[in-house]
Amino acid sequence: MSSWDRRQFLQASALGVAGTALGCAGLPRAVEEARRPNVLIIITDDQGYGDLACHGNPHVRTPNLDRLHDESVRLSNFYVCPVCSPTRSSLMTGRYNYRTGVVDTFQGRSMMHPDEVTLAEVLRGTGYRTGIFGKWHLGDNYPLRAMDQGFEESLVLKGGGLAQPSDFPPGGTYFDPILLHNGQAEQRPGYCTDIFAAAAIEFIKQHQHEPFFTYLATNAPHTPLQVDDKYVASYRDMGLEEDTAKTYGMIANLDENVGRVLQALDDLGLRENTLVWFLTDNGGWWKPEAPRYSAGMRGTKTTVYEGGIHVPSFIRWPRFGANADIPTVAAHIDILPTVLEICGAPLPQDRKIDGRSLVPLLTGAAGAWPERTLFFQWHRGDVPEAFKNCAARDARYKLVDGKELYDLLKDPGETTDISSENPEMVARLRQEYEAWFADVSAERQFAPPRIPLGTVLENPVLLTSQDWRGEQRSQTEKSAYWEVFVATDGQYEITLDFADKPAAGKATLNVGGVEVEQEFIAPLNHWRFGGLSLSKGDTRLEFLVQGETSGVRYVHVRKL
Repeated sequence: MSSWDRRQFLQASALGVAGTALGCAGLPRAVEEARRPNVLIIITDDQGYGDLACHGNPHVRTPNLDRLHDESVRLSNFYVCPVCSPTRSSLMTGRYNYRTGVVDTFQGRSMMHPDEVTLAEVLRGTGYRTGIFGKWHLGDNYPLRAMDQGFEESLVLKGGGLAQPSDFPPGGTYFDPILLHNGQAEQRPGYCTDIFAAAAIEFIKQHQHEPFFTYLATNAPHTPLQVDDKYVASYRDMGLEEDTAKTYGMIANLDENVGRVLQALDDLGLRENTLVWFLTDNGGWWKPEAPRYSAGMRGTKTTVYEGGIHVPSFIRWPRFGANADIPTVAAHIDILPTVLEICGAPLPQDRKIDGRSLVPLLTGAAGAWPERTLFFQWHRGDVPEAFKNCAARDARYKLVDGKELYDLLKDPGETTDISSENPEMVARLRQEYEAWFADVSAERQFAPPRIPLGTVLENPVLLTSQDWRGEQRSQTEKSAYWEVFVATDGQYEITLDFADKPAAGKATLNVGGVEVEQEFIAPLNHWRFGGLSLSKGDTRLEFLVQGETSGVRYVHVRKL
């Protein structure tokens, strides 16, 4: 049985334990005595720990996030992956991203296997209304979409973001974007962050009398740095470098929208019964010639130094108190088990959940919190390599790439490698990392999900360069193919739109054992094949010019 055929069966099996008792004494009874709490998770894109005024940034103005900071219990040592898709898969599943199939952000390596059980699926299965607004980045096609993974209301961009290769043509702008609303392409007027916040507010209003899970996942302040100039002008006036000024302008707009959403909760009388969790998906990114405030942290996005993986994490719920820091090390994998316990919902019982509920910490009932080591890794490539851009972090020490050791209690800026003075600690953390790497690698062995063609739930299928695979190191090089699954026998029509016009010569399309050749007499950027007879099964779709694999930006596959 293929993974997409098993989707509904596995989802039903995982949710069949909805009545199971939960592990935190006292909380389920509290949940039963009052309406279950609403959940609002806000996650921003490429906003670093230092990109907040409340964290000491002398330039950026974030009054609404600063107020949320003061009203929250803060996880002051909270970690995520160095880039976005891996973080998002761990948030959604409570599992390390390598278990889910997500190893990168593009080239077909950021698609989460459809048999993963998400936070949205579990909550929806226990009566929550679920909505996502913004960035999913775990698959654009059935059965990988947010709407297939537990979100009944879905307003999302494609792939990694607007103005990226997965965006709808013509793409290229954060203004008046084409978005997917419950699977249908719609152009929405306005600025993307404003649109997502407004849609989240409307969803909250619609479901104010029943428990809801709202996932507001902005693509700001990720590049390209596009925002109304009114948000940028004051930062230019400070003499900041242009990219920094634009980034802070995007954050100012983002902060304004966070304020709108939080105000909506107040206006609807939902503040007391809504858990709000704010975090970012990885550290900030900037050019070496225009560094931003980093709160003393080393490194940026893509690195496993603190600046790449140590992010803000604010949790506001009146039952937890406010304006307090919890220094215990925690991570993205802890979000699902924590939220499910708060909501009185069960953990999936048929798979390993790597995270741990933080409710004992948040309620002050932790006692002797068990020690653990957390792991973070990312690099390009189909298959992760041991000790490449990785970190093992325990309560005090962090081992980077299996060789650099830092005492984060004494040296939070990671300025001094103490590995030579502490060989036993290096050996212990290396051993723990090796055991973890073997464990997460064995679960799926990094086999990618396949995109089904010819299903009734998505026809036609739009394939983009977000998900093409190959050995290339950019999304524009002409070496690519898609791993697909022909769901049903029949006649298909395939239309290809090229990222760049291929040179004249012989062109070949290969899919499902069918090979079609055609001579180009002039450069083209659009080519259609009709009446292709394809048989059910796994296959590869690729296009070749002059015998060399050539990437196309969009492929439309329709079962006739």
